[in-house]
Amino acid sequence: MAEAIIRRIVVEHHDRPSLVATIAVKVGAEIIEGLREPGSDLNSVDLARRFKTSRTPIREALMLLERQGLVTIPPRRRPAVFWFELDEITEIYQVRGRLLELVAAQIATNCTESDLEKLRLALSAMVQAQHDVRGFVWSNAAFHDCMTTIGGNRLAKQIINSLLLRTLPLRRLSLSQPGRVSKSLDDHVRLLRAFEEHDVTLATALVRSNHRSALETLEGVIRASTSDKRGN
Repeated sequence: MAEAIIRRIVVEHHDRPSLVATIAVKVGAEIIEGLREPGSDLNSVDLARRFKTSRTPIREALMLLERQGLVTIPPRRRPAVFWFELDEITEIYQVRGRLLELVAAQIATNCTESDLEKLRLALSAMVQAQHDVRGFVWSNAAFHDCMTTIGGNRLAKQIINSLLLRTLPLRRLSLSQPGRVSKSLDDHVRLLRAFEEHDVTLATALVRSNHRSALETLEGVIRASTSDKRGN
């Protein structure tokens, strides 16, 4: 799933040789899946050896990932997995949350029975994945993709999709915390009910609450991590 999303977002928007695309897809998927820790180095020599190529395609692939917010390439320093500061995470969640509130309001106002059936199927996948955080992250992403499609606001969908690669590692981190999957699932069950009842106020309030809860969880995790590093 991670590789498919990386390929769709990164590769389709950049005309690069297939080897560069392959490297970007593989490394990007490892970042999204949490196999590479935030802030960890991306050694171009090691990557060149792994992919049996020179360092030039490696650098091009990492530049593609930098544009999507997954990699940082500081001057005269080794590329690294991007580490979000709290203010950046807050901005991302504020923008994404407001856009999804708009989408939710549009769905609650205009959704058809066919739309609701698609959302029920997406929610069913979340229910089935609730005991597997990795599976739940992807089913959660699929539910929101379904929402933005049904919502019909193409610009909102475009902006939300542009934030997707930045938010996926954050959503995985948030949902891996105790109680977060259960809370998220409950919010989405209630959100579907609000859509079925065409309750715009409740639908937007649930989206807002879900984003606030996720952001508060991330803030706690990052502050604890920062405190531990200082203590060491």
